[in-house]
Amino acid sequence: MESNIISIIVGVVALVVGIILGKIIFAKNTKKQVEEAEQQSKLILKEAELTAENLRKEKELDAKEKFVQMKATHEKEVMQRNQKIVDTENRIKQKEQSINQKEGGLEKQVKENEAIKETLNRQIEVVNSKRTELEKHQEEHIRRLEKVAGLSAEDAKAQLIESLKQEAQTKALVIQQEIIEEAKLKANKEARKIVIQTIQRTAAEQAIENSITVFNLESDEIKGSIIGREGRNIRAIEAATGVDLIVDDTPEAIVLSSFDPLRREIARLSLQRLVADGRIHPARIEEVVEKTKKQLDDQVMEIGERTAMELGVHGLHKELIRMLGRMRFRSSYGQNLLMHSRETANLCSIMAAELGMNPKLAKRAGLLHDIGKVPDEETELSHALLGAKLAEKYGENPAVVNAIGAHHDEMEMQYVISPIVQACDAISGARPGARREIMQQYIQRIKDLENLAQAYQGVEKAYAIQAGRELRVIVEADKVSDGDSDKLSFEIAQKIQTEMTFPGQIKVTVIREKRAVNIAR
Repeated sequence: MESNIISIIVGVVALVVGIILGKIIFAKNTKKQVEEAEQQSKLILKEAELTAENLRKEKELDAKEKFVQMKATHEKEVMQRNQKIVDTENRIKQKEQSINQKEGGLEKQVKENEAIKETLNRQIEVVNSKRTELEKHQEEHIRRLEKVAGLSAEDAKAQLIESLKQEAQTKALVIQQEIIEEAKLKANKEARKIVIQTIQRTAAEQAIENSITVFNLESDEIKGSIIGREGRNIRAIEAATGVDLIVDDTPEAIVLSSFDPLRREIARLSLQRLVADGRIHPARIEEVVEKTKKQLDDQVMEIGERTAMELGVHGLHKELIRMLGRMRFRSSYGQNLLMHSRETANLCSIMAAELGMNPKLAKRAGLLHDIGKVPDEETELSHALLGAKLAEKYGENPAVVNAIGAHHDEMEMQYVISPIVQACDAISGARPGARREIMQQYIQRIKDLENLAQAYQGVEKAYAIQAGRELRVIVEADKVSDGDSDKLSFEIAQKIQTEMTFPGQIKVTVIREKRAVNIAR
């Protein structure tokens, strides 16, 4: 029991001692931490003081720099203002000096004016006195004249008025003539102005046609098929179309030569079909050429319809539309006939609008003015009169008919649009690059050459090829023998030599071919 009590007491004492010792140790640790915190706070304060001092110095430096800048700017502005003040004072001084000089000049001028005024007054007095004396002398002179002439002043005045009246009439006639001449000049000037404006507002195209067409090939191997055995295919094409085929060393190309664009187009389209088909022989060539001619007729109609539609010319007869399409393959002095007619139509429309007239009627007349150059049958009428006849036949307006027939002064102009069509036709043909006289002469010579050969009996076709250096004449085998062929060739050559003028020489080739045709059924 006692031992338990003792152990309890000892435990309590040990607990108390442990608590006391723990408090002593905690107190020491706490004191150490407080001291460390105080030291750290002192260091932070010192750093803050240094940072604040640095910031203060930087701000002071910035303030000093800004002050220096502001001071320099202020001094500069003050100097500029002072300079402006000095300049203003100098200008004021100069103006004052100028004003003083002007005042002195004005005073001097006033004095001079006063002197001039006095001089003028004296001169006026002298003039008045002289005028009075002159009036007296005139009255005395009139009295003397009345005595000498035996006329009173009233009679003399009447005679004088009559003479002045006649003189005035003469001068009036002269002035009237001058006014008329001036009006004519102005009218001519205004007319030229309208023509120039019309030309400038129309986009003219270069419409010179060539006499050759290049047919492009995919490869040179096709040339052999086109030539055929011993050239029979080429001869067949030339005989069927009247076009000269030139096959030379030019790669992948064959040249089609003929003065007639329609023939060249038929040959080109036929070759195109034959090459695409691959079957090239004389019988097939003739068949394709015939089909191409029919196809080209449809194309001609389409060209005419498209031309009328693009120009806004409606209500044309089908025959007139077909003739418009044929113009595409004709030329006039080297100028494509359809392009020339379109250009003339546009010029007529613009000129008529400038003159306050009907532009649609003028455009219609301009489009049809050369319709007589593409007739179905040749006649002795000129193209202007033939065109007027065709237009009248197909129900065109009388003004259009008259304009077509009178555009070369072969009919009397009865409507106002007739001289417009004539002027626009001349404008289109006379502009630079429009026509070539040499080309027209060449084409006419080629046509004459063919017509000369076709005049002989038994001749079926005649084609001038190689730019007119060769004439190929195809005769009917039933009517012309081999011996007659030699004779015909000689006669044609002699007639060409005696009746035509040509450069170089012309080769005349007469072709006679006998065909035996039977049909198996």
